Amino acid sequence: MNAEQRIIVPLDVPDEQSAIALVDQLPQIGFWKVGLELFTSTGPKILEVLKSRQKRIFLDLKFHDIPNTVAGACRSAASYGVDLLTIHAASGNEALKAATEAAQQGAAQAGVKPPKLIAITLLTSISARQLAFDLKIPLELPEYALEMALLAQEAGLDGAVCSPQEVAQLRQTCGNDFLLVCPGVRPTWSDKGDQKRSLTPAQAIKAGADYLVIGRPITTATEPELAWKRISEELTAIA
Repeated sequence: MNAEQRIIVPLDVPDEQSAIALVDQLPQIGFWKVGLELFTSTGPKILEVLKSRQKRIFLDLKFHDIPNTVAGACRSAASYGVDLLTIHAASGNEALKAATEAAQQGAAQAGVKPPKLIAITLLTSISARQLAFDLKIPLELPEYALEMALLAQEAGLDGAVCSPQEVAQLRQTCGNDFLLVCPGVRPTWSDKGDQKRSLTPAQAIKAGADYLVIGRPITTATEPELAWKRISEELTAIA
């Protein structure tokens, strides 16, 4: 996998028209993330648009529900032929196993390749202080993220989403076959926004990340094409 294929860019826009404009503005980007806002607005239509342009898709809906419900949702989502699909590890072992089986079934029924099912360990906007005081979780943040990743791995999931700070420990513990997707990646020359646990793209790859989710440093740049090129070059330099 070359450096450019490791970057996933979020389509964090409110409607189909804005999404198509962004995809057409940056034709060199091959992997796009569709999240809750856009999917709620457009439904699966946006996935068809991306497929028609031969793009890879990270459907980031972060399912979190009872086993029967997440299974049904994963079965439906897998039928779209997306590449990555997310579910909260905190849904629990039973729900994670049900989701894994359902994703395989949904893809088989639709005659498409099953998505890689990726667990959310902990949202990257949550700090260690919030984990302790708001969520009342008595574990240190890196330990909690690791426990969630191990729970997902034991349930048969393909990988996890984690902040760049946790990626080295997760790679070491979960092995090389476990996909690690890192949001909250920010080049040194961009604003961190609401990401509390961040690294640069090169640091995150060196730490063991497979994919980097990089949005605002590219999409809100004065010249998005130039920002994309700059990040790609920084990653190619370490390859």
